[in-house]
Amino acid sequence: MASSAVRVVTAVVTKTVAASATPTKAAKVPPQGGILEGGNPSVYDSKNPIIIFIIQAGIIIIFCRALHYPLSKLRQPRVIAEVIGGILLGPSVCGHIPGFTAAIFPNAAMPNLSLVANLGLVLFLFLVGLEVDLRFLVSNWRVALSVGLAGMALPFGLGCAIAWGLYNQFKDEPGTKPIDFGVFMLFIGVAMAITAFPVLCRILTELKLLMTPVGIIVLSAGVGNDVVGWILLALCVALVNAGTGITALWVLLTCVGYVLFLVFAVRPAFMWVLVRTRSLQDGPSQGIIALTLLIALTSAFFTGVIGVHPIFGAFMAGLICPHEGGFAIKVTEKVEDLISTMFLPLYFALSGLGTNLGLLNSGIVWGYVIGVCAVAFFAKFIGASLAARANGLVWRESFTIGSLMSCKGLVELIVLNIGLQAKILSTRTFTIFVVMALITTFATTPLTSALYPSWYQKKLEAWKRGEIDWDTGNPLGDHDDAEDFTFDKIQSQKISRILVYLRLDSMPTLLAFVSMLGGNPPKVPEKTHPLLEGTSSYTKETDDSGVSDDKPKRPIEAHGVRLLELTDRSSSVMKVSEIDSYTAHDPVVNTFRTFGRLHNLAVSGEVSVLPESSFADAIVTRASEANSDFVLLPWSETGTMSEQGVIDDHSVTNKLATSSYTSFVRSALDNAKCTTGVFINKNFGGSASRREKNKLHRTFSAHSIRSNKDKDVAAPIADRSHHIFFPFFGGPDDKTALRLVLQLAENPDITATLVHFEISDDYFVADDTEIAPVSPIATTSATKDTTVVTSHVTRDHEAAFFAALRASLPAELASRVVFESVKSTKPIDDVLARAGTECGHSPRNAGDLVVLGRNVGSGGLVLQRKRTEDSDTGAAGTLGVLAQKVWEGKIGASVMVVKAGFGGSE
Repeated sequence: MASSAVRVVTAVVTKTVAASATPTKAAKVPPQGGILEGGNPSVYDSKNPIIIFIIQAGIIIIFCRALHYPLSKLRQPRVIAEVIGGILLGPSVCGHIPGFTAAIFPNAAMPNLSLVANLGLVLFLFLVGLEVDLRFLVSNWRVALSVGLAGMALPFGLGCAIAWGLYNQFKDEPGTKPIDFGVFMLFIGVAMAITAFPVLCRILTELKLLMTPVGIIVLSAGVGNDVVGWILLALCVALVNAGTGITALWVLLTCVGYVLFLVFAVRPAFMWVLVRTRSLQDGPSQGIIALTLLIALTSAFFTGVIGVHPIFGAFMAGLICPHEGGFAIKVTEKVEDLISTMFLPLYFALSGLGTNLGLLNSGIVWGYVIGVCAVAFFAKFIGASLAARANGLVWRESFTIGSLMSCKGLVELIVLNIGLQAKILSTRTFTIFVVMALITTFATTPLTSALYPSWYQKKLEAWKRGEIDWDTGNPLGDHDDAEDFTFDKIQSQKISRILVYLRLDSMPTLLAFVSMLGGNPPKVPEKTHPLLEGTSSYTKETDDSGVSDDKPKRPIEAHGVRLLELTDRSSSVMKVSEIDSYTAHDPVVNTFRTFGRLHNLAVSGEVSVLPESSFADAIVTRASEANSDFVLLPWSETGTMSEQGVIDDHSVTNKLATSSYTSFVRSALDNAKCTTGVFINKNFGGSASRREKNKLHRTFSAHSIRSNKDKDVAAPIADRSHHIFFPFFGGPDDKTALRLVLQLAENPDITATLVHFEISDDYFVADDTEIAPVSPIATTSATKDTTVVTSHVTRDHEAAFFAALRASLPAELASRVVFESVKSTKPIDDVLARAGTECGHSPRNAGDLVVLGRNVGSGGLVLQRKRTEDSDTGAAGTLGVLAQKVWEGKIGASVMVVKAGFGGSE
């Protein structure tokens, strides 16, 4: 009996274990090892869609970036590369590769890609709203209204005309739903009339037209065009989504009420929060960024649920954000990189994936392609050009405005995608319009450059100012180019207007040098408290006695220009459109303004945002516009164009060895029409302090710690003097440098030694080119390679010039300025030896300076008739061999290299 009971229990346990083992095996967790367990990452898994999404995003981003590199050389916006990349990845090209579309872009995975792309689109339209500054529209409303209205009315009307043919030809194609012709006509009219405002801003900025009359008109008209276009698009989408006419009316009324709610309720409350949190002054915190994005997403949600596309709500949320204090720019800086580098490429690549060039397979289809392109371009071009001409612009300016307004770009593609998603457009019609958008966007930059080149802009500006005759281009008025031999005569050629390239890393040097030009401020009478003026024992005669009887001299005008690099970021372009605000509050410019006014200078300043490759041209152009007679270029302390580099001993020592800044300086020197000076700092004005390595100090606790109380304190500069050494060889650059030294020497804190090195003919390069006998140095090409010819007549002429200035030196300068003439057989060695004797012997003064004419070492003066290997490249080819030798020598002085302007004094 016991054995039978055991058998029963055993059977029950066996059945229980078997029953429990079966469901356990069925509920086994799926393999988590991925490719280690034989998984295929390219197979779409709805429970783990991130893998295929990463593959798709990676391919799209890499492909679009690779395409953008060659297209950027043609100055094309990135959206061109992104759409072309999508077309190549889509059914037009890569779709013909067996298995490519099914593996990389399977239909089941497209909703996830579309979701991320559309989220990016909503955020991008929010950034577009931030970028649109309605202040441009308000301040230029007359011309914006006329150009914008004409630029929309004509293409809208012609778009409605061609819509009849498109509607009847393609309305029954698969992928569309039956809609009234009126709605289709409205959509096609909007697609023809709209202008790509974000792309337009980038093109204007890159071509340096944003602050010109053409740029201001296009920007103002583009703002209005953009706002009206989005409103019409919202109307069109509302009509498509609405089932009945009364529903469409309710949608439109709700949308209008929501816009009013945003403007009159949300914006004031948002402004109150920003003021309360000091976000306008100090920039948005993370919490404010979260609040701003929440407003954008909520607005997009509301317009989406009422039947209007979500992007309209995001756009309106951007419009209500304030521009005061650069708030819109700072918000854009926080979120733009992720949107521009990842989300947007996905969206526009989707546009390309939906484009099938294979559908353009018949003569009638290509006829519509040509017709759509012609209407989109010429209607915009003619309408905007005629309106601009009616506002008083010349024909060439008007044609430039017309070509710019015809730019479609990414806004057109957004409109087209909305039409495709709403099934207004078939895939074939969508492809026709994508081709039109690509062609019109691609043609905008080269056409604008051809119609409105920089030489024409300069000629037109000079003609409008009445400076030149239009037909001949010759200056109006007579010009006296007579030679000046005496100190009294060169007074008329003194520097009166200087342009200074302001760099953050060079500000101490720049401020110290411009203070030398300003001299000492005029004496003023002793001040008396306003409440004591009536009872003061001092009489007016006593107060006036302290004032100098000298007539007040007109101060030198100093204009500072700070250049910021224009990048692909939207915030960078926004800075250009708000440049007046940046100029007014930029700390570097304001420091220069304040310091200059305290040192007897009439100062002004500005900020410019432009591509780094255009920095030299911007300096030259601004100097010409301001009629400057001297441009001061500081040499970068790090040797690079960036102002954000770390300044250390190694970078300062080798700053002449870098190529980027050397190219910038050379370009500026070669093209500047006025006198240009390049300042290479070596502790001028006490700009560098002696630094000691951090030391550990032993305390009573026996722990090695560093005391924060042990700080090096720089004492005030008791000796504010400077000593200048100038070697004179002859030629226009040396003569211009000599005049600069004499002008600086009028400052009572400056002493100068001017040495004329008389050298033999063996140290000049002979040249068979005939040249007037007034100068031993002549420029032979636009690159300013210097060829030196020699004759006893020209060398005697230079000696006479030097002697005449020495003989006519005023008595007040005679005690501080010394002229010498010495014969030299080894000029470079002699200059270096004399500079070492003259400079660096008063370490407690405000810094010494060696001034050189650029022509001495640019290939003209060579030792033993042999050029050094680097005389035509690098710093030696840019500044001169002698300048490089002086800098590399153990000479305790900064270096100033001076180049005379075109037509400089001979």
